[in-house]
Amino acid sequence: MLGKIKKLSLVLILVAFACLGKAQQKWNTTYSKNDLSRKTVTKKGYKLTFVNKDASFPTQTEEHMIETFFEVYPKEAKEYNKNTSKEVFIIIDPDYKGVAATSGHVVRVNPEWMIKHPQDVDVVTHEVMHIVQGYTWNEVPGWVTEGIADFVRNEYGVNNQVADWTLPRYNARQNYTDAYRVTARFFIWIEKNYDKNLVKELNSAARDKTYTKEFWKDKTGKTVDELWQLYGENPSI
Repeated sequence: MLGKIKKLSLVLILVAFACLGKAQQKWNTTYSKNDLSRKTVTKKGYKLTFVNKDASFPTQTEEHMIETFFEVYPKEAKEYNKNTSKEVFIIIDPDYKGVAATSGHVVRVNPEWMIKHPQDVDVVTHEVMHIVQGYTWNEVPGWVTEGIADFVRNEYGVNNQVADWTLPRYNARQNYTDAYRVTARFFIWIEKNYDKNLVKELNSAARDKTYTKEFWKDKTGKTVDELWQLYGENPSI
């Protein structure tokens, strides 16, 4: 019986990996019969291919997103990873039901979100930062990854104010593990009070597979939980 259970577990693991592989392959497929338009632009040493699969997607929003990419991606690459991909795909994909997501050098964006929020072009700023991050290590907490991406959106975003995108004020219900804007604001506070290069150092540790929970104490003399407690006592940035 135990042998059968082990065999079944192995089969389930292999099936899971196979499904994951197929999903990854589908995500990274940049040509399909549903492509309505493709626009490739090369500038500043980077090549962007913008693929649209939605007939209702406004050309003006497409142009604004392309402009945003070339404004922010070279800056992100220079500051955080000079070896990042020189080729990027942004795909307007009705099959993707979130806001936007990135895998490898492919960003998929939900057209419904951008049509409803045409000024939120710094979705691009956040997502292409994930390409720059290039983490391939499961030991990097998700809140670190997303916190850095929103930290960079806050720093380099071209349209945050118009899109009504701001960092939230601290409140006691928050935690640094909330990720995104909550964590981004926490990172700003740490840089102000302890280490002005902390996010760059954190990004490097995550990509180089050297990040551990000891990172915070090594850089600031405090654990991340101690830092969060002190942040809550005086969260001004």
